[in-house]
Amino acid sequence: MIVNFHKYQGAGNDFVIIDNRTNSITDKKEVLAIKLCDRKFGVGSDGLIFIENTDEANFLVDFLNPDGSRSFCGNGSRCGVQFALDNDVFSGGKTSFLANDGIHFAEVKKSSINVEMKNVDKVKKINLDYFAETGSPHYVSYFDSIQELDMIEFGQEIRYSPQYSENGTNVNAVEILGHNHIKVRTYERGVENETLACGTGVTACALSYAILNNIDNDTIDIDAVGGKLKVSFVKEKDDSFSNIWLEGPASFVFKGEVNV
Repeated sequence: MIVNFHKYQGAGNDFVIIDNRTNSITDKKEVLAIKLCDRKFGVGSDGLIFIENTDEANFLVDFLNPDGSRSFCGNGSRCGVQFALDNDVFSGGKTSFLANDGIHFAEVKKSSINVEMKNVDKVKKINLDYFAETGSPHYVSYFDSIQELDMIEFGQEIRYSPQYSENGTNVNAVEILGHNHIKVRTYERGVENETLACGTGVTACALSYAILNNIDNDTIDIDAVGGKLKVSFVKEKDDSFSNIWLEGPASFVFKGEVNV
């Protein structure tokens, strides 16, 4: 079967997107994710996204990791929103979509696609590090400098540790660049490698920065390896977070067809 696809990227986080609103692909999505995301034998990407119809929102963003597992993906969702805009699923402004963790809202601005993340009940302190569920699990550790850090070795050390080996976790390294400005590198489970950006990852890092610096309501600028992102939030009195928005660019790269 020949399948048409589009390639999109958000801050270097790249995704294969398939318009499945006709419901032509109903099974073996996991197998297809493993095949298409492979950078040697497939198209190559950090994830596979199916855009589909749903009665619960304007459209559905069904995201699969390169290993076939499902999770919420912040940058993947932003790219899905950009694809939906480019292909007349909605006409601009505000929209809603259904993801693996429920309904999300999104807003198109001049140079960014902004997605509202789920509320976060707790950012856990683990010695000098942090852990947060921001749609996907994220471990966050701070360093004086992350430029020369072996991110794969560090990421695998945490991801495959006894505490996280069963379900896995994403791992983030953070360097503070200035006031409300951080640099982030992320090792992603499911990809099992460092990616150029991770939306749920930078969100977890921004919230940990808010805890570390006792910030209640602000926007954090994030330098990912592949580009710049922003995370805004409201921190409640019990250190939970609401009104969390992930902001950044998302753009079309190319389209093609593949025999699956």
